[in-house]
Amino acid sequence: MAEHEKPQGHFFMGLLSGSVLGALAGILFAPKSGKELRSDIKEKGSEALKDAKEIYADASTKAKKIIEEAKHQAEELKKEAERHLSDAHQKAKEILARVEK
Repeated sequence: MAEHEKPQGHFFMGLLSGSVLGALAGILFAPKSGKELRSDIKEKGSEALKDAKEIYADASTKAKKIIEEAKHQAEELKKEAERHLSDAHQKAKEILARVEK
């Protein structure tokens, strides 16, 4: 399943990870008091969590659409296979009827 992942997913995960790490580095190296630093860390953590939830929701929605489309295509393929099988069965009956005459 991993071989079917899209490069855009890797890009956005890298972007999110880089943003979080960059923000954390900026916070830790900024000359602030402990109280301000804790407040900033909490705020950035909340932002990162919000972003992660949005990405998850988007990915979940896309996955559901893909699954529904796959189910639809599977049903269409099943109907087509049944139609071909029925045609082949009918032709076999016709050939058998001609042979028996």
